[in-house]
Amino acid sequence: MITSNLRINQLSADAYDAYLSYLNALDAKDIETFAGFLAEDVSIRFGNAPAVEGKNAVVQMLGGFWQSFKNIEHDLTNIYGSDTAFVLEALNHYERHDGKKVTVHAAAFTDKNQEGLVTSIRLFGDTSAVFEN
Repeated sequence: MITSNLRINQLSADAYDAYLSYLNALDAKDIETFAGFLAEDVSIRFGNAPAVEGKNAVVQMLGGFWQSFKNIEHDLTNIYGSDTAFVLEALNHYERHDGKKVTVHAAAFTDKNQEGLVTSIRLFGDTSAVFEN
């Protein structure tokens, strides 16, 4: 993960550290660690696709999705909001299985419950170049 390009961060120090751990698990494609950040009733939506509902369904979907590329690295540019409802603006650097590197400008809206677990993720970014032949 790259944090040197982070211009605005509105999270508290504790929430920021927790979010970095969450993103590190994502970048490592460590589904078990990542699942620990999720509430049982979590939902995730990619753009206009239907939401995937429930922790087990989200973990299964992400596990499959993460296998469709070799690596991902988040390059953080801005985090706006509060400790429980925020948006990350980032450059997501993907490496495809064929070695081609693709950068996607993306935004991820995240909501957390009172226990600090993620309840909702809404992702926006054009990942088509990650998957085109």
